[in-house]
Amino acid sequence: MSLNAREIYVSDLRARYRSVQNAGYVACLIGVLVMLSGRFMAGAPSWLVFPGLAVILVGWALLAFAIFSRAAYMRAHPFDPRD
Repeated sequence: MSLNAREIYVSDLRARYRSVQNAGYVACLIGVLVMLSGRFMAGAPSWLVFPGLAVILVGWALLAFAIFSRAAYMRAHPFDPRD
């Protein structure tokens, strides 16, 4: 029984802040595309490199927020096999 309860706990823990984590991945991808277009695409302004870098940083901030929030939830709600 405790193995099944632990699997449920782990899957619930992994599901927390998943949308924030996915938004961070998407922001990083969009930032890289904007930065590369500003650097290598003909006709695109070169100043697009800096907003692209800013979007990448926002994406990393979202990823870090998801990781630390998940860790804080895990510390506040540790696994208890008796539940």
